Parts: sequence; structure tokens; C-alpha cells
Amino acid sequence: MRGFLASSIGVTCATALALPLALTSSDTAAVTRPAAKTPPGSTQSLSLGPLAADRAGGAGSRDQGLARRDVRPFSLVGVVWDDPDVELHGRVQVRTRATGTTSWSSWQEVETHNHEHAADPGTAEGDSGRVRGSTAPLWVGDSDGVELRVRAAAEGGAGGAGRATGRAGRALPETEAALPAGLRLELVDPGEHPAPPADQYEGAPQGAPARADGVQAGLPDAAANLLTAESAAASAVNADLAPLGATAVTPLDRAQTQADLVAARGGDLTNARPYVGPRPGIVTRRGWGADESLRERNFAYTRTVKAAFVHHSATGNNYRCSQVPSVLRSIYRYHVKSSGWRDFGYNFAVDKCGNIYEGRAGGVAKAVLGAHTLGFNSNSMGIAVLGTFTSAGPPKAAVTAVAKLTAWKLGLFGANPRGKTYLKSGGGNLYRKGSNVRLNVISGHRDGFATECPGRLLYKKLGTARSVAARLQGR
Repeated sequence: MRGFLASSIGVTCATALALPLALTSSDTAAVTRPAAKTPPGSTQSLSLGPLAADRAGGAGSRDQGLARRDVRPFSLVGVVWDDPDVELHGRVQVRTRATGTTSWSSWQEVETHNHEHAADPGTAEGDSGRVRGSTAPLWVGDSDGVELRVRAAAEGGAGGAGRATGRAGRALPETEAALPAGLRLELVDPGEHPAPPADQYEGAPQGAPARADGVQAGLPDAAANLLTAESAAASAVNADLAPLGATAVTPLDRAQTQADLVAARGGDLTNARPYVGPRPGIVTRRGWGADESLRERNFAYTRTVKAAFVHHSATGNNYRCSQVPSVLRSIYRYHVKSSGWRDFGYNFAVDKCGNIYEGRAGGVAKAVLGAHTLGFNSNSMGIAVLGTFTSAGPPKAAVTAVAKLTAWKLGLFGANPRGKTYLKSGGGNLYRKGSNVRLNVISGHRDGFATECPGRLLYKKLGTARSVAARLQGR
């Protein structure tokens, strides 16, 4: 942890090629050798067309979709369109066929209200020209067949006005179609995990469990040393917490965490005992197999971390915790290749077994600028609980993991999980740009933007997360 505070305060972008000064020439050679070949992930992008009335269940003439068809294998779906400032008012439904079978799923809903997960307006990421409108991604598992229908909402109906509107609610010209232009179905194949540690995910305790060969998952082995420059850079920003190439940041108890933090600040425990929770175990980007060549090369930082916004990923609950690396690689590819973001949108992800994962690259202990809460990405962090929690309750393990993560990360920046803070709005549908908004230090996404996220039942558990996090900090 030592030294992380100084490097996390600046607002500038740090180069992604910064490596630890202690690397020897032989270490550098190992870092820059090409990594072992693994099957890459991929995205199939299919344009939508007019949908026959019988396929749309009696829907109107403006509906679009795809008739049932065979495709290359994929595991995650989403729909994108050309203009990120236009919302999709209507319903998106998909059904898929499990790979190698004749078994089709029932129709599944894809969450269309996703534009509030994005970089703030006026930022380099938000104004890059690469960003597209997009639904939330939906995890469907290994599939090789798909059918899709996009049904426009009736004018003034319960599903929202048929007339397209922008983020600020402005009405677009009546001559424009009810559905956004350039609708495409994205089918994402996460690719193979590059040698994941055994027993790291399903039901395993947080941290770095022992592998079958007795090697601790948090330590690099011979294969882990074969890092590309991009992989080395993503790992090096966590060098104060874990060895280069580590697949996990190992947990510390509260006393060890406090001692490291005080040492980093140049003090001692007799003069200052910070309110910081024990460091939880965190699976690194290398641990879940992130392809570091997808993201933008540099890292982006904000000044501090004053608040945490909790989200649900809206990707559905039909995943096993052992599949989470594939889920994350799919979301990552969808965020970058389909939605046009610079990197994974959230700073952290939490699965239903309570495992915590590094999200956007830049360092788990640093103030990394995310693209999770439109208007409030500066001086905050975003945590996505993997699943959909509108009608299904979040597992206790996931809520506990949110509490552990926030007790530690917010504590590094002196924030009280039970407290309030002020954030300046970058613009959204609840607060105009420049507004100084008072928020809970642990907030739900809906506190900063009018949205269903993080789902009604997860939102109800945030009080528990605040209390547990504060207790873990020793408050």
C-alpha cells in the first residue's frame, strides 16, 4: 500500500507503461515477451431489420429484430445504436439456443434504461466520438442460436413515449423514428480464461485461495510472468498491494491495514489511527483474464473518493460464480467494443458468492475515474453487484462484500460509510450540471440519477451495508 496516496491524488492521466523501478533487465524481458496464445474473445454485430407482426407478437410496423438464426458461439447479448444521446423507449426481448442443443430459452427481457451508466458529459471519454447508445448486457451462457425483437413503446403509453428523447428529456423531431437509428444486436464471446487458478471462485473464501498445485493464487508463477506491456502496466499500479502478475490481492486484517496506511502517510499508530476497514481479498484483472489490449492505454484518475455508488449489472442472475471471469470478460468487451467506452465501466464488481473483482484499470487503492454514474463519476467509485435485483433479493454474501469493500476503500480516503458528503453534478436528469448535491457516502445509483438501478431489493440493503462498513472501520 505504501506510496499509493501520492499517486492517486492527481487529476491527470498517468501513462500505462509505468513499471516498478525494482524490475531487473531479466524481469523486463519476461514482462515484454508475448503472452501465451489463448482463444480470443469476439463480437458479432448484426443489424436489425423490420419485424413481421407475428414475430413481434402483434407489435407495430416500426418494430425491429432478427428472426431465429444460427450464429457463432456467444455468451452475452446487448443492443446498441448510433446516437448515445437518444434513449430506446420500448422493450427488447431475446431468446437463445444453448450450444450444441435444440433447446431454446424462453423470451428474456434486456434492460433498456442503460444510458445513465456512462462517462460524464464534457469529459474526454464521453466526447470521444466512439460512444454509442446501448442497453444493459444480458448474460445468457454458451449459445449458438438467437432470436430478437425490439418493440417500440406506444405514444404516451406506459412503456414511455414512442417519440425518441435525449438524455436531458428534449424531444427529438417528430419525423424521427420511434426507435433509435442504427440498431444492432451484439453477441459477445468472452474467449478462454488464460489459465485461471483452481478453486478461486465457486464458494471460495475471499482472497487468494490455495491452488491444486499448492501455489497461492495471489502470487505469480512461471506462466504469470509472461506479461505483455499492457498487462504489466495494469498489474504494476497495484504493486504496493500484490506482486507483479498476481491474480489476487490478498486480504489483511484491520491492524495490518491500518499499519500500512499510516506508514504510507509517514506517521505511526501512536499519533494517528485511521478509520479504515481490513483490506478484503480482490481478484485482479489478471485473475479474471482481462485482455488489456482492448482498453485505452492510459489510466484516468480523479482527485479523491468521497462516495461509492452501488449498482446492479442487470445482466441477470443465471450465472455460477465459477463463470464470473467469463461474465466480466464479456461485459468488459461489451463496454469497450460495443458501447465505445475507454475501459470496463465500474471500478469494482461483486458476485453472488461475495467475491470482489477489480474493474476499471488504474489501481484498486487509487482514485480511478469510472463511467458508472452519469454526472457523478468524479470523486466517487462504482460497485456493480452482478445480477438483477428488481424482484430478486441480493444474496447476503454480496451485501457483506459491498460492506467490506467500502469499509476499506472509503477508509483510505477518510470517508465515513454512515455519513453524508457533497458531490458536484456533471449533468443528469435529477441534478443540473454544477449543482452541489448532498448524498450518502454509500449511495445507490438512483440517488444520483432517476433510474431503477441498483434494483429495489438491493437498494433496500444499503442501510445494512453502511452499518457493517462503519463497524468494520471501527466507528
